[in-house]
Amino acid sequence: MSSDLSEIEKHDDSHPELNAHTDALLPDPGMHEHHWRPTDVDPKAEKRAERQVSLFFGLSALCSVLFVVAYFAVEPGYDGDVWAGYGASNLALGSTLGFALLFLGIGVIQWARKLVVDIEHSEDRHPAASSPATREVAIAELKAALNESGMARRPFIRNAMIGSAALLGLPAIVMLKDLGQTNAQITAEQPYPGAGLEHTVWDAGVRVVRDVVGTPIRPGDLEIGDLVNAEPATIFDGSLHGAPLQIAKSKAATILLRMDPNDIDNDVTRNWSVDGIVAYSKICTHVGCPISLNERTTHHLLCPCHQSTFDLADHGKVIFGPAGRHLPQLPLGVDADGFLVALSDYPEPVGVSYWERNTHDIDTIFDDWSKNHAADAEQYGYKEGGQ
Repeated sequence: MSSDLSEIEKHDDSHPELNAHTDALLPDPGMHEHHWRPTDVDPKAEKRAERQVSLFFGLSALCSVLFVVAYFAVEPGYDGDVWAGYGASNLALGSTLGFALLFLGIGVIQWARKLVVDIEHSEDRHPAASSPATREVAIAELKAALNESGMARRPFIRNAMIGSAALLGLPAIVMLKDLGQTNAQITAEQPYPGAGLEHTVWDAGVRVVRDVVGTPIRPGDLEIGDLVNAEPATIFDGSLHGAPLQIAKSKAATILLRMDPNDIDNDVTRNWSVDGIVAYSKICTHVGCPISLNERTTHHLLCPCHQSTFDLADHGKVIFGPAGRHLPQLPLGVDADGFLVALSDYPEPVGVSYWERNTHDIDTIFDDWSKNHAADAEQYGYKEGGQ
């Protein structure tokens, strides 16, 4: 045992004491031998690489121009041009824009690999904070890198890259056309009933029907506490098809709630109700979620997305949550056959806020509505003070 300990002591004494803070734990491996690139030693190879890079930038610019040509020349849509069974517009726009980005990227990579100055160097680690002297050196090195990149010495490929990158912005500018018409233009032209953000397909005399099945509703069909998802009968009469139908249905989504008429706290809500039945937009005014969580005893309607809560007994005002506006209320009446009908479109835009929207208090909204619709609404049993 004593001999083993002596051997260990001899072994320990054979190693010098190491200081981890000052001494290198491993020897410096040094730098590998530098291999010069063909473009560093052969002027012809350098010129050839410069032409290759310029070619890629030129191809990128060409593809950007072809994108613009295809955008206007190739007919999109269901009835548009077809190539090999696929929509020609998608193929043309996708391929030209993809190759424009590809060629631009290849050109930049080839420039960096073959023409930017190739220097290898190493430096010791240092504290993260830089001294003023180090910052001056960094700025000097950035300036040197600019010179070494060849931006100044090779104006042809520099200008080719700038030109191809600039032309790459053309597809983005052209595609802005796909944003379509503004809300004001659509509202003015009315290409289909209820077009634009300010209107829906609800109108005076349009029956309130159950969603999905489309059956009309009489006041006696609802008991106190019942909540029904409803749509205008226009959705089911076959007058709308395709995208206009889906847009109209989404904007016109409505909820009906029957409560004790004595529970209604607001005069406007009472004027636009029928036997305690009120109708409100189903679209939350916060971010447009569909609302349907009903607190039966309080007449509060809760949005499941962000918990905005609206009081249906008091013009749909917000009593909790992030919503910034009350729910729009649909004025209700009864037609000659005893079915619930709308007295007009919603008196204000439904859904979330948008740039041109002006928000007014409920009394101002009611006064404006009365001037334009109250007289015509009398044929559906409307009278101020409730029906």
